Amino acid sequence: MKTLYLILLAMVTLWSLYLDWLDRKAADNPVPLNVIDVYDRKTYRKWQAYHKEHVRLSAFEHVFSFAVMFVLIHFNLYAHVSPTEGVYLPILVVVFFDSLVWSLFSAIFSYIRMTIEERYGFNKSTLETFAEDQIKEFAIGFLISFGLLSVFAALHRALGDWILVVFLGILVLFMLAVTFLYPYFSKIFNKFTPLEEGELRDKLRNLLEKHGYKVRDIVVMDASRRTTKANAYFTGFGKTKTIVLYDTLLEKLTPEEICAVFAHEVGHGLHKDTLRNQIVNLGNMAALALLMWLHVHFAGSCAPFGFENLNYAFAFILVGNVYMPIFTAFYDVVTFGMERKAEYRADRQAAEEGYAAELISALKKISRDNFGCLSPHPLTVKLTYSHPTLSQRISALEKGESET
Repeated sequence: MKTLYLILLAMVTLWSLYLDWLDRKAADNPVPLNVIDVYDRKTYRKWQAYHKEHVRLSAFEHVFSFAVMFVLIHFNLYAHVSPTEGVYLPILVVVFFDSLVWSLFSAIFSYIRMTIEERYGFNKSTLETFAEDQIKEFAIGFLISFGLLSVFAALHRALGDWILVVFLGILVLFMLAVTFLYPYFSKIFNKFTPLEEGELRDKLRNLLEKHGYKVRDIVVMDASRRTTKANAYFTGFGKTKTIVLYDTLLEKLTPEEICAVFAHEVGHGLHKDTLRNQIVNLGNMAALALLMWLHVHFAGSCAPFGFENLNYAFAFILVGNVYMPIFTAFYDVVTFGMERKAEYRADRQAAEEGYAAELISALKKISRDNFGCLSPHPLTVKLTYSHPTLSQRISALEKGESET
């Protein structure tokens, strides 16, 4: 069992490295003609260097991640730190140990990534902000993992095999709660202020009212605390529906271009893309519940890894590090395809509002300022991209139709 797990872990790592290799090749791919004006020659060379550094770091991260996990599994370190008696204390100890190891690992590579961003003029985060973010992420991740696994253990002990249905329901409720409360949770990391009154807010409000669409608010996020990159997104549902604009977006785009980006986000709302994504995510939830059930159904599943008894936290670690990545590698082909179609629909909504040219201009600016890849490998797009490429989006806007 342990040997099989390590073989699967190696396969997952090799697959990640293959995708890194495809990303590395993209730096030398020909640039499509309709986006040739995004970078000038000097900036494009700078982008190539930036892109290669990030891909190189990603490859190192995958290799070192495999090495760390190999050591942890091969030498039964999770079993060594876990108490042999009880149910909830072993969960607590193993979750804390795992969270600590991978938080430190993540912090190292996040810091290196931050230095790359700073070298190319994107990073605005201070060491204090970086440290605060790492601590908050560790605390939130630990508490959520321990909480969910404790609930799972309690239900399994009480319900037996019925846990498969009940825990899936709990995961769905948890997913919906996170989506509903995300506008509040995000305040842990950033400050959000209502978009100030004026011509821009009036235009955006009129666009919403035109379609009878209601949101809780239009807010500006202080993204400039950490980066110079620009973005906008749609979050929450029900009474918490919110459209978020980066403050960097307001600085870099014209009012008409901002309206175009906003119309795109409204398109997501009108087509209920956030809700549709939640429904699609049920597949991931179902797979997670099924795999967890399989591990706890066979009580000896943890024995090859040094455990005397079933450890719910370690079962989750096995599922999360190998079995779920294998499942999502296939499942994402479908879900990412659906998300890319949703982006075309949202782009078309902006075009129908009369903002096709402004959206093209905005997308080019955002791509340039975010150092976006203009010519990724087609396989990478199909397997890992939730958005069409910039060239594909512009082509669809210019044709006045989305790809099918």
